[in-house]
Amino acid sequence: MTDTHDDLPILRVATYNIHKGVQGLGPVRRLEIHNLGLAVEQMDADIICLQEVRKDNRKEESFFNNWPEQNQADFLTPLGYTAAYRTNATTRWGEHGNALLTRWPILESNHRDISDHRFEQRGLLHVAMEIAGRRIHTIVVHLGLVHGSRLRQTALIHEFIKAHVPDDEPVIVAGDFNDWGFQVKRMLAGFGLFEYDEQPLMTYPSRLPVVQLDHVYARGLTPCGLFVPRGRIWWRMSDHLPLIAEFRLRD
Repeated sequence: MTDTHDDLPILRVATYNIHKGVQGLGPVRRLEIHNLGLAVEQMDADIICLQEVRKDNRKEESFFNNWPEQNQADFLTPLGYTAAYRTNATTRWGEHGNALLTRWPILESNHRDISDHRFEQRGLLHVAMEIAGRRIHTIVVHLGLVHGSRLRQTALIHEFIKAHVPDDEPVIVAGDFNDWGFQVKRMLAGFGLFEYDEQPLMTYPSRLPVVQLDHVYARGLTPCGLFVPRGRIWWRMSDHLPLIAEFRLRD
């Protein structure tokens, strides 16, 4: 737990699309996974939700001399944290998906395919943790590029929560929602999921962000803060900036 306020613990949750640990195109692309490892540790978050995390990629492994031997989820896990990973997409060269890193004990983790059409492989990662003596759920998502797909995937997230998360247990839904509007946000609010809403914080594209594609919503927790790290070191690592949210646990 990162801090306390009004005698109630504060839970810090980060979400970050890491762009598979590589930036740039073609022969000038560069490996950023080592810098991302340092960045993840600096977030000092209780829960870190990652998208576009590679389990393996034979093409990139042969291109970069310093490609890590571990899969990216394990490589990025700070000392004292535990990782959960599930594959969303299988390609000619390897696999990638969502990951969750946490300093709290993991009780269970599972995956649900929420692909809406054959051109995009999408999934959600569900992890239940014991946090300050309470069972808290986190769902890591990376929604589709098509507007209708995102709405249908949001409905599937709601169905998954109803089936797997008891009404009296807090749940966090975090990730890259790929949504340039507000319909997904309104749908989630209708399901009782809210984010810190004082002002939007732009996360994409990282060099000159104009839209907030990344969000952290919660039910059963009180949103109390939101932060986006900025600067050259951050926009060099991924096409997204990370988003760090804070929630107050309720009595």
